[in-house]
Amino acid sequence: MRRALGLALLGAALAGNALAQPAVIYELGGKADRSFNQAAFEGAERWRQATGGRYLEFEVAQSAQREQAARRFAQRGAAPVVAIGFPQASAVATVAKEFPQTPFAIIDAVVDLPNVQSVIYREHEGAFLVGLLAAMASKSGKIGFVGGQDIPLVRKFLCGYEQGARHANPKVQVLSAMSGSTPAAWTDPARGAELTKTQIAQGVDVVFAAAGTTGLGIMQAARDGGILAIGVDSNQNHLHPGTMLTSMVKRVDRAVEQAFRGVQPGITTLGLKEGGVDYAVDQHNDKLLTPAMRQAAETARAAIVAGRLKVTDYTVANTCR
Repeated sequence: MRRALGLALLGAALAGNALAQPAVIYELGGKADRSFNQAAFEGAERWRQATGGRYLEFEVAQSAQREQAARRFAQRGAAPVVAIGFPQASAVATVAKEFPQTPFAIIDAVVDLPNVQSVIYREHEGAFLVGLLAAMASKSGKIGFVGGQDIPLVRKFLCGYEQGARHANPKVQVLSAMSGSTPAAWTDPARGAELTKTQIAQGVDVVFAAAGTTGLGIMQAARDGGILAIGVDSNQNHLHPGTMLTSMVKRVDRAVEQAFRGVQPGITTLGLKEGGVDYAVDQHNDKLLTPAMRQAAETARAAIVAGRLKVTDYTVANTCR
């Protein structure tokens, strides 16, 4: 029954004439997840406001809808079709072959087809900077990391975070945990809160939430426990002003906006140099980042961009050093 309802909603969402309109397919968690999907939504909205154009959108609620949504959009002439998140790689690969004249883009995965732009990020570079800030902010010498699904991409965040922390303080202890091994790990705030409370009990006083909507529970537990948190993907500093040290922003918004303006087939890689990742500073965390912390982060940024400071990419090295 639930599956039938989902398919009916899918058909309704894709109904109508999509000719010449771009389309975006959000991953589980939806466009209001205040993290990864919301960044994509903000990019689509920025394109709409700048151009006056209209776009189509669909929020995946179950795995079968990924391929169905991509195919329906392509059938109705949407261009480009932008898929948000690595779980959509298989769907894009299948449908892009069926519709070789339709431009596609996918965020966080590589689909090697002539009509697909694959946008990936050097997340380890941004994670390095927030790890450095976490270590400098910590009074206990123990910082935490709570990830979503235990996959190489999340360990890429963790690896960069550990390297940045140890760059600032070689003696820092980094405690880490993953919320689960299935996609459900991205949408379980209660589990995130539980893992964070465990780390707080072990002496952690800063925690990095790299876990989708599970992160909402991590950040709430951090606030309740009197420690600092670090957000991810979108700037989440406003969620708990005064206890959010920073957020590691991943500019999915820019990738979506640019894809809507025109897909460039091939692989696009975005890191610090391209402004694809960064740490967020605003009125909500301005007082938490001391001049020494900012200087250290900016010095590290310049060294990474110039190639003087190498940050290990876990997904390439399959290890973290």
